[in-house]
Amino acid sequence: MVLRDAMRLPLLTAGWSNLCMVTYRLASDIVASRLPPGLEPDTLNGQSFASLVGLTFADTSLLGIGCPGFRLFPELNLRVYVRHGQARGVLFIRELVPSPVVAWLARTLYNEPYEASPLTVHVQDSESTLAVQYVLERAGTIHKISVVGGKPPTVPADDSLEHFLKEHRWGFGTDRRGRLLRYEVEHPTWAIYPINSFELLFDWGKVYGPRWAFLSDAKPISIILAAGSRITVYSPSSCGSSVEVAALT
Repeated sequence: MVLRDAMRLPLLTAGWSNLCMVTYRLASDIVASRLPPGLEPDTLNGQSFASLVGLTFADTSLLGIGCPGFRLFPELNLRVYVRHGQARGVLFIRELVPSPVVAWLARTLYNEPYEASPLTVHVQDSESTLAVQYVLERAGTIHKISVVGGKPPTVPADDSLEHFLKEHRWGFGTDRRGRLLRYEVEHPTWAIYPINSFELLFDWGKVYGPRWAFLSDAKPISIILAAGSRITVYSPSSCGSSVEVAALT
């Protein structure tokens, strides 16, 4: 159990569901070149990773107050796995949502790299399967992630690659003064569905810029479809002195 100041309140609560994670193995120096000072790549068996993640927000509240008209929406993000000392977490390269208002709020509250682009999610939930598709329109092109999982979902072992990729307590970023920040994310351990089929139609250069275009020719090493849960995000706090922010895209 994590002990907290009784006055500390959650900044954001929401349900995260239908999480599609497409993961690539990267050389650690490629990850390191995209990090702000103060962070280093988090590795498993000496390997570094980046994941494209689609997820759906539901019943979203800020400071305990619901957000009428903005409580249910999809998100698509690219993240790398990082470490600050012993604290393991993720750093987001860019997070895409369909609403300009949601993107503005996230940039204002967290200084996170949110942008607005047309984005939809389509779900077919049957007794035996869960089919999820995220469809993004960006740079004049339609991009899609399509995953079908079998039921029931199961919780992978703590020493598995799936557990390493989906379970992180910390998110990292920088404030407008260049200080390294971290914020805590709480949720129960997620179950995952066995993958029946997967398709990715994605132009990495058009979505995430030329520094990530090489992933269009790369093969994912892991596909995860996670059930998700309620999550709680706490206010960011400084974890270091001012740094020069690295260009991430």
